[in-house]
Amino acid sequence: MCNEFDVTARTLRFYEAKELLFPERQGQKRLFSKRDRARMKLILRGKRFGFSLEEIRQLLEMYRPGDAQLPQLRKAYQIAIERLGDLEQKRADLDAIITDLHDQIKWGERLLESMASVSHTQ
Repeated sequence: MCNEFDVTARTLRFYEAKELLFPERQGQKRLFSKRDRARMKLILRGKRFGFSLEEIRQLLEMYRPGDAQLPQLRKAYQIAIERLGDLEQKRADLDAIITDLHDQIKWGERLLESMASVSHTQ
C-alpha cells in the first residue's frame, strides 16, 4: 500500500486512526482491501484539491453503492465549488504579489544602475 500510493506507513496508520481506512488486522500486519485502496485514491485526490481530512471523511461516510450516491455527489460538488473559489482567490493574490515583486525588482535595478553610474563619474 505504501509503495502503491507513495505514502509512509505512518500516513496509513494516521488515516486509520482518523477512520478513513479500515484494514483487516492480523497481529501486527494490516491487510488493505480493494475498498481501502479505492478510499485511499479518494483521500489523496481530496487532499490534492485541498479538502480537509474531515471533509474527506464525511464524503467517504456518505458513500452508498448504487443510486444512493446522490447526497455524496451533491456534498462533493458543493465542497469542490468552494475549494475552486478558494484556489482562484489564492491564484489572484499570488498574481498580484508576483506583479508587485516584478515592479520592485525593476525599481531596484534602476536604483542600482543609477547608483553605479554616479559612482563611476566620481
